[in-house]
Amino acid sequence: MSNGTEDLDNLIALMAKLPGLGPRSARRAVLHLIKKRSLLLLPLADAMQTVGANVRECLNCANICTGDLCDICQSEKRANGQIAVVEDVADLWAMERSAVFKGRYHVLGGTLSALDAIGPDELRIPKLVDRIKTEEVTEVILALGATIDGQTTAHYIADQLPGITVTSLAQGVPVGGELDYLDDGTITAALNARKSL
Repeated sequence: MSNGTEDLDNLIALMAKLPGLGPRSARRAVLHLIKKRSLLLLPLADAMQTVGANVRECLNCANICTGDLCDICQSEKRANGQIAVVEDVADLWAMERSAVFKGRYHVLGGTLSALDAIGPDELRIPKLVDRIKTEEVTEVILALGATIDGQTTAHYIADQLPGITVTSLAQGVPVGGELDYLDDGTITAALNARKSL
């Protein structure tokens, strides 16, 4: 671009780093935002500033929230003894969209991966074990993707929780599938047909 557009170039470069957007899509998005400045650009900038200042991880489950604990962890209705273990917040949100699971969650922050040098200490597995000891947990549902790393992580977690019923999602989750990309009906079927590990 020409001189005097450093701010625009910077915005386009930042937008291009978002998932699903490349440089061309980012340019189109920025141009659209500029054309709709009062309707989109300014409210978006305000919302991003607010989120950047206020949103953080729940101290208990690592969901995204504006306080120390998310609404799910604070809800007594959700303290039914079930914890669904998910890879990331997008998976938690996918399960919440299905509106079937009524327990609490635990976000790992990834999966075990020898290739990427991600071990149990890089994930929130020790925190999960601590939660099992302090909360009245009767079942841990491993809602991890049907990938090799997801299944390795599920088996590792199951081994860390003796004496607790550990189940995993069943039918409907394709091999290599990730929860965030599944429809609500598939998640519902997989949760209802979960099986013991």
